[in-house]
Amino acid sequence: MEKNIKRVLKDYPNAIMGKKEDGSFVVLDEYHYPIAEEFYLPPALTEDEAWSHAALACKTTQNFNRTHPMRMDLKGIESKMSRIEKRKKRGKKYV
Repeated sequence: MEKNIKRVLKDYPNAIMGKKEDGSFVVLDEYHYPIAEEFYLPPALTEDEAWSHAALACKTTQNFNRTHPMRMDLKGIESKMSRIEKRKKRGKKYV
Protein backbone atom coordinates (compact mmCIF):
# COMPACT_ATOMS: atom_id res chain seq x y z
CA MET A 1 0.00 0.00 0.00
CA GLU A 2 3.00 2.26 0.37
CA LYS A 3 3.01 2.63 -3.42
CA ASN A 4 -0.53 4.00 -3.46
CA ILE A 5 0.21 6.46 -0.67
CA LYS A 6 3.29 7.77 -2.51
CA ARG A 7 1.29 8.09 -5.73
CA VAL A 8 -1.42 10.17 -4.08
CA LEU A 9 0.97 12.32 -2.07
CA LYS A 10 2.90 13.14 -5.23
CA ASP A 11 -0.20 14.81 -6.72
CA TYR A 12 -1.76 15.97 -3.44
CA PRO A 13 1.03 16.67 -0.92
CA ASN A 14 -1.38 17.61 1.88
CA ALA A 15 -3.75 14.65 1.44
CA ILE A 16 -5.13 13.15 4.65
CA MET A 17 -7.25 10.16 5.59
CA GLY A 18 -10.80 10.87 6.70
CA LYS A 19 -13.71 8.81 7.93
CA LYS A 20 -17.29 9.39 6.82
CA GLU A 21 -20.32 9.18 9.08
CA ASP A 22 -21.27 5.79 7.62
CA GLY A 23 -17.92 4.31 8.69
CA SER A 24 -16.24 4.28 5.26
CA PHE A 25 -12.78 5.76 4.73
CA VAL A 26 -11.89 8.46 2.22
CA VAL A 27 -8.73 10.36 1.24
CA LEU A 28 -9.17 14.13 1.35
CA ASP A 29 -7.16 16.84 -0.40
CA GLU A 30 -6.00 20.06 1.28
CA TYR A 31 -9.47 21.60 0.91
CA HIS A 32 -11.07 18.54 2.60
CA TYR A 33 -12.66 17.40 -0.68
CA PRO A 34 -12.65 13.64 -1.37
CA ILE A 35 -10.17 12.84 -4.14
CA ALA A 36 -11.93 9.80 -5.62
CA GLU A 37 -15.51 11.05 -5.27
CA GLU A 38 -15.96 12.18 -8.88
CA PHE A 39 -15.19 8.69 -10.22
CA TYR A 40 -18.10 7.05 -8.33
CA LEU A 41 -15.97 4.36 -6.73
CA PRO A 42 -17.62 2.20 -4.05
CA PRO A 43 -17.11 3.15 -0.39
CA ALA A 44 -13.78 2.04 1.04
CA LEU A 45 -14.11 -0.12 4.13
CA THR A 46 -10.40 0.01 5.01
CA GLU A 47 -7.73 2.69 4.91
CA ASP A 48 -5.68 0.70 2.39
CA GLU A 49 -8.67 0.46 0.08
CA ALA A 50 -9.23 4.23 0.36
CA TRP A 51 -5.61 4.93 -0.63
CA SER A 52 -6.02 2.48 -3.52
CA HIS A 53 -9.14 4.32 -4.74
CA ALA A 54 -7.36 7.67 -4.48
CA ALA A 55 -4.35 6.35 -6.43
CA LEU A 56 -6.68 5.04 -9.13
CA ALA A 57 -8.35 8.46 -9.32
CA CYS A 58 -4.94 10.17 -9.70
CA LYS A 59 -3.91 7.72 -12.41
CA THR A 60 -7.20 8.15 -14.30
CA THR A 61 -7.00 11.94 -14.09
CA GLN A 62 -3.44 11.92 -15.44
CA ASN A 63 -4.40 9.60 -18.28
CA PHE A 64 -7.41 11.72 -19.18
CA ASN A 65 -5.36 14.94 -19.18
CA ARG A 66 -2.71 13.31 -21.38
CA THR A 67 -5.11 12.07 -24.04
CA HIS A 68 -7.80 14.75 -24.04
CA PRO A 69 -8.43 16.16 -27.56
CA MET A 70 -8.65 19.76 -26.33
CA ARG A 71 -5.09 19.52 -25.03
CA MET A 72 -3.60 19.58 -28.53
CA ASP A 73 -4.17 22.95 -30.12
CA LEU A 74 -3.11 24.06 -33.59
CA LYS A 75 0.10 25.61 -32.29
CA GLY A 76 1.29 22.30 -30.86
CA ILE A 77 0.58 20.42 -34.08
CA GLU A 78 2.28 23.14 -36.13
CA SER A 79 5.46 23.02 -34.03
CA LYS A 80 5.48 19.22 -34.21
CA MET A 81 5.27 19.31 -38.01
CA SER A 82 8.06 21.91 -38.23
CA ARG A 83 10.35 19.67 -36.12
CA ILE A 84 9.65 16.76 -38.46
CA GLU A 85 10.40 18.90 -41.51
CA LYS A 86 13.70 20.07 -40.00
CA ARG A 87 14.73 16.45 -39.46
CA LYS A 88 13.85 15.59 -43.04
CA LYS A 89 15.90 18.51 -44.40
CA ARG A 90 18.86 17.54 -42.22
CA GLY A 91 18.74 14.00 -43.52
CA LYS A 92 18.64 15.03 -47.20
CA LYS A 93 21.68 17.26 -46.81
CA TYR A 94 24.02 14.29 -46.27
CA VAL A 95 22.65 12.01 -49.00
